[in-house]
Amino acid sequence: MSLVSTQSDSVRRTRGFSLVEVLVVVMVILIIAAIAIPNLVRGKMSANEAAAASSVKTIHSAEIIYISNYPDVGYSDNLASLGTHGSNCETPTSTNACIIMDDALTSGLKNGYIYELVGDGKKPTQSYTVTATPESSATGRCGVSTNEGGALHFFTPGATTASQGRLSQGTGNASCEL
Repeated sequence: MSLVSTQSDSVRRTRGFSLVEVLVVVMVILIIAAIAIPNLVRGKMSANEAAAASSVKTIHSAEIIYISNYPDVGYSDNLASLGTHGSNCETPTSTNACIIMDDALTSGLKNGYIYELVGDGKKPTQSYTVTATPESSATGRCGVSTNEGGALHFFTPGATTASQGRLSQGTGNASCEL
């Protein structure tokens, strides 16, 4: 009789995992996720910030091409004019110059950043400012801006000053260092 109960015990043990074993595995997975997810979010934010800086440079380059093509208009005072603006680009004009073919960028919202292009209001437009600010604190910490001079300025949204190159305000995660 003891032989039969031993075989029954070994069959019962090889059937699957116990509840405790499954809970231990789930806890280990949750601990690894708790460590990894904040790093992934920071990495995504850094990628968004780098993309914003690159997009601001692209807009600046497009403005140089635009003023060369349309000197009587000056610089473009809106992003839509630098793009297709709904045209097929067979005959570009000052309102659809077809310089930036990225519709997301010319719409003003890309990779969690809001892009704004503002001219000086003069005819022809002699200066402009491009600003890229994070849509929320989850998409980025730093804003980027430039003007007709082409120097990139990094700033913390809500701060009053921006500087050329690196900006290091505050301590810890609140600083803008690209």
